[in-house]
Amino acid sequence: MSKNNSTDSFPDERTEPPLAQQPVKDSSPGPLPSSMQLTSDGKLKHFLTIEGLPPLLLEEILDRAEQFVSLPNKAKVQAPLLRGKTVMNLFFENSTRTRTTFELAAKRLSADLVNLDIRNSATTKGESLLDTIRNLEAMGCDMFVVRHSSSSAAHFIARYCAPHISVINAGDGRHAHPTQAMLDMLTIRQFKGRDFTPLKVAIIGDIKHSRVARSQIHALTTLCAGEIRLIGPQTLMPEGIEKMGVTSYTNIEKGLDDIDVIITLRLQHERMDSAMLPSIREFYARYGLTQERLELAKEDAIVMHPGPANRGVEIDSRVADGPQSVILQQVTNGIAVRMAVMSMVMSSQAATRVES
Repeated sequence: MSKNNSTDSFPDERTEPPLAQQPVKDSSPGPLPSSMQLTSDGKLKHFLTIEGLPPLLLEEILDRAEQFVSLPNKAKVQAPLLRGKTVMNLFFENSTRTRTTFELAAKRLSADLVNLDIRNSATTKGESLLDTIRNLEAMGCDMFVVRHSSSSAAHFIARYCAPHISVINAGDGRHAHPTQAMLDMLTIRQFKGRDFTPLKVAIIGDIKHSRVARSQIHALTTLCAGEIRLIGPQTLMPEGIEKMGVTSYTNIEKGLDDIDVIITLRLQHERMDSAMLPSIREFYARYGLTQERLELAKEDAIVMHPGPANRGVEIDSRVADGPQSVILQQVTNGIAVRMAVMSMVMSSQAATRVES
């Protein structure tokens, strides 16, 4: 796959796409993601993708996140689980919510946090990504939180970084955004209960370019959601998407019928060809979530959006601010889920060092 992700289908996780300005010669496929992410006893070492992870591990993340959500405010600041650990935020793409919630999560776990200024980093001066990682390792880091425009960048870093370092994928290209999907699962569980099997979930919008959609589908499938519907224009649907156990709809009215959970997605303008979408106005007319369309779903359906939401494009303001919207709860849950994942990978690393 090329670095601009021009293929119509979701990337295969077992292949290594080339990274921008990456001089590493060994580009052979590595181990399957599940074996890369887990320790020998099944604990979480890296969090790169949801695909291949067992249901019990996803439930453990959600259970631990629930504990962090329920902590009083003072305890959130004082949790010592990452005291003495150094977390490095490596955001090669712009981000507000994800980066901020990772920062808050690390601080609430008492970690030392460093934000790498990518605009002034050596990678902009010609240094390879691998050389950058080697230099950061030499500074005594324990965890890399990585966001990158190239799919599988986090996999690459996890494969080549030092054994004592854990890597968390904060979004890579069109590939995966596992912590976003898990905070969405936590939000669904809070409002709909622990059992996902009766639920009908609709994901609306730009499925083709969305790493969030891919991770949501894997999470919902792993947690045995009853039905997953994808709604959007054919030009914004990946080829062969039905193989992931979903049903696609180009008619939003049919797709929203009797739905329990509605997730609207941001249009990924930066990743799409302009020919894929005639106009923003037409998209909203055909696929925008309005109050009238929301009434086609179940009366107690919840409305979600990973943010940032484009009002009047993907969603009407009356819906985004309405009583069925849980968008702000998603933001709150983002901190708890990232605290859960960070504490889990660090505890597994500590256990591994003790054994060795």
